[in-house]
Amino acid sequence: MSGEQVDVRPSPIAGTWYPGTETELRRAMEKFFADEGNEFIPPVGDLLGLVVPHAGYYYSGACAAAAFQALRGKSYQKVIIISPSHRAYTAPLLTSGHDAYETPLGLMTVDHLALNQLNTILNNHHLGLKTVRFDQEHALEIELPFLQFTLGNDFEILPIMMVDQRENTAQALALALFELIQSLDSSEKVLLVASTDLSHFHHQRVAQKLDRAFIDALQTGDPKQLYRAANTGKTEACGLGPTACVLETCQLLGANAITITDYRDSSCAGGDKSSVVGYASALITREDKANV
Repeated sequence: MSGEQVDVRPSPIAGTWYPGTETELRRAMEKFFADEGNEFIPPVGDLLGLVVPHAGYYYSGACAAAAFQALRGKSYQKVIIISPSHRAYTAPLLTSGHDAYETPLGLMTVDHLALNQLNTILNNHHLGLKTVRFDQEHALEIELPFLQFTLGNDFEILPIMMVDQRENTAQALALALFELIQSLDSSEKVLLVASTDLSHFHHQRVAQKLDRAFIDALQTGDPKQLYRAANTGKTEACGLGPTACVLETCQLLGANAITITDYRDSSCAGGDKSSVVGYASALITREDKANV
């Protein structure tokens, strides 16, 4: 992008949700990756997807780092990031109208060519991507510095925000993403990232039960189990749709293993157990079971 006029989405949350300068942000990242709970075990097989939280770094940064550290030493040409939309829009699926996202670690280029192709595929499912500008969505942006810290800036992103998180929408998006990925050159490696927090504002005892149900459903590898648990009140997650979509897309790509890398709640940082938010992170991989 150097030398070109770039339409940049400025960050609305740098300096509040996460550190606002490059020096402070890198220092925070180094601390998260050195967290005593983050004993790194390299993933076996191909790493296809991540499930990571999206609270302010003070609360969920170490939990997210437990999964993002698996990216160190790896390279991807495209990263598809799917988050919920915390603001109401009339369209079910959103993407950015800007050329790039800005964080204190630099610019991240938006792959509009691939997004246009995805939109064409989605139209066959009676869906589409609505482009928005100067959005305030934190759940997507919060993952970007982790990607930059581990992968550098040598890749493009496909940002997708789900307003409609219903099961049929998540499934249609997963099928469209699979078709898009299959159409790419075999040399292009793609990573999928689902952004979600878990239970919100329950006593820790209640939160742990709700969050355990989410983690158990996630580990089945079946997106329907996530919806079944949520629809029966056994769990809650603000990024249920993104998680189910990434899980199903990864399954279509051959994923057969899920590793929970961390679970904690906001009391780990804030101390208050009377009203917590739950966070989990996970790796979705494709393993050669014959050689494991």
